Amino acid sequence: MQRDEVLDLAGRDRPVLIAGPTASGKSALALAIAEAHGGLIVNADALQVHDRWRILTARPGAADLDRAPHALYGHVPADRDYSVGHWLREVADLMARGERLVIVGGTGLYLSALTDGLAEIPPVPPGIRHEADSRLRTAGLAPLLHELDAQTRARIDGANPARVQRAWEVLHATGRGLAAWQDATAPALLPAERALALVVEAPPEDLGPRIAARFDRMLADGALDEMRANLSDYDPGRPADRAIGAPELAAHLRGELSLPKARDAAIIATRQYAKRQRTWFRKRMREWIRVPLTKP
Repeated sequence: MQRDEVLDLAGRDRPVLIAGPTASGKSALALAIAEAHGGLIVNADALQVHDRWRILTARPGAADLDRAPHALYGHVPADRDYSVGHWLREVADLMARGERLVIVGGTGLYLSALTDGLAEIPPVPPGIRHEADSRLRTAGLAPLLHELDAQTRARIDGANPARVQRAWEVLHATGRGLAAWQDATAPALLPAERALALVVEAPPEDLGPRIAARFDRMLADGALDEMRANLSDYDPGRPADRAIGAPELAAHLRGELSLPKARDAAIIATRQYAKRQRTWFRKRMREWIRVPLTKP
C-alpha cells in the first residue's frame, strides 16, 4: 500500500498503529497522519520512554513536537524500572481520554502486548535481577538461555539479551516459564482489527544506507557530547542505557576505539537490531498492512 493510500485510510476515526525497524521513517509517517487528520502521537519504543538519550534514541525534536502533540517520550528517569506493563497502563489512560491515538514505535513486544494482550506476571525480586545481571556480564547469554524451559526457549528471540534475561528472571522468580504465563494472557487492550495497523517494509539493502546516514546525523547533532555527559553514570546493564551506539561511543571516550571504528561498530549494531525487528514483525504481525519505506 502506498503512502497516499495510507493517508486516505488514516482519515477515519479509528486509531493507527505503526511498526517499523529503526531508521525506516515510521515517525515521519505518524507525523504526516497526525497533521493531516489529527491525533496524539504515542511512543511505542522502549528506549525513547527514558529521559537520558534524546539524540541516540532519535526522540522527536522540538520542531516535530510543535507540529503535533506527542506522549510517552522521555518521561521516565533512567534509574526507574519501566516495563511493558507500565506502558500499557499509560496507553490505557490515554485511550480513556477519548483522543484518537497514532501509536508508533519499533518495540515489537509493546505493540504485540497492546494488540494481543499481556500476561500479568508478578514483579521480579531485585535479588534475582541482580543475579541475572551478574551472570550475563560474567558468563554471557548462552547459560541463561540453556536454563529456560523448552517452550519459552522456542518462542523468544534467543539472540536478544534483554528478552532472554527477562525470561530467565520470570522462571526463577515464579517457578513458571514465560511461555506459560503468556498463554494465560488477559484480553488485548487494542486488538489490531480495531485499528489501522501498519508495518513499514524496510529491506536491508534500502535500510542500511539510511541507518548509516542517520548515525552520522546523530554525531553531527551532538551524540558524542550526550554520551560524554552521561558517561560517569552509564551502566550498559540498565534497560535505560541500552541505546544502540552508546557502548561504542563510550568505548571511544574511554580511549578504546577511534571515532571512525566506533561509528562503524554502532552502524553494524543498528543493522543487527533492525534485522531482529524485521523478524519479529514478520512472525507476529502477519495481518498488518505493509507500506513501503518512507522518505527520510
